[in-house]
Amino acid sequence: MKINTKYHGEIEVKSEDVLTFEHGIPGFGEEKQFVLLPFPENEWFHILQSVKTPELGFVVTDPFMFFKEYDFELDKASVELLDNPSEKEVQVLSILTVRETLHESTANLQAPIIINLANRKGKQVILTNTDYQTNHLIFAQPAGKKG
Repeated sequence: MKINTKYHGEIEVKSEDVLTFEHGIPGFGEEKQFVLLPFPENEWFHILQSVKTPELGFVVTDPFMFFKEYDFELDKASVELLDNPSEKEVQVLSILTVRETLHESTANLQAPIIINLANRKGKQVILTNTDYQTNHLIFAQPAGKKG
């Protein structure tokens, strides 16, 4: 199927690459389908692109690349919503706020995106009882403290 995207223009995507967020993403409840696209000329970042809305694309990254100590436990309801994936079937992403100066860009560690790679289901989880914030500098450590 062809979709229009924020950063890649019109592209062809395979239906098996579509990620389904049954409850949308907080603030975007109507957006249920996304694809993960490479960010042009950058191996660290990807675009979580809405299939339906061309202008809705989140810059995301693997938070463990920047925050080695990042750790959390998923609540039972989230695990069940994703159909109980094994640890090997889970991909974790953090939404970034990209600034003009890359070193000022931040990652949202309080609300990771969890993807079950086996069934392509996704969910953004809001972590509670944690020191993680929505704006950790991606080039600063440690992750448990506000950057």
